[in-house]
Amino acid sequence: MPLQPGQKAPAFTLLNSEEEEISLENFKNKNVVLLFFPAAYTRVCTAELCQIRDEINVYAGLNADIIGISVDPPATLADYKKEQQLPFMLLSDADKTVSQAYESLYDTTGRSKRSAFVIDRNGIIQHAEVLENAGEMPDFDAVKETLEKIK
Repeated sequence: MPLQPGQKAPAFTLLNSEEEEISLENFKNKNVVLLFFPAAYTRVCTAELCQIRDEINVYAGLNADIIGISVDPPATLADYKKEQQLPFMLLSDADKTVSQAYESLYDTTGRSKRSAFVIDRNGIIQHAEVLENAGEMPDFDAVKETLEKIK
């Protein structure tokens, strides 16, 4: 059964694009938008993450930190983050355990499914959207509405 609002968000520790260990626990007492994306440098992923980049002040005003997660290695994410000027953290789920824990892994490709989770400051999922079609975008209006309610 997919993760649902009201459930505790699965804990994790992953390497960021600078190869530092980052845990969900680092964001305790903060609201987080967790975005799983299939692959750096792909058209839809770039459009998605650049949309978030361009609206980063909106998310900051909603008291939310953004975290992007893919199965790409940290070095790839570092180059991608720099190239796209992404002002938020990208984490590498190279062993795919976090994507599996969030039920956001394509069995056929081994890539993360495009997914959006809003996790409140207490570590509870408030919004969960896992897309089967990698060509679709998450409902960012629903993400913002959820953040507005919990900010």
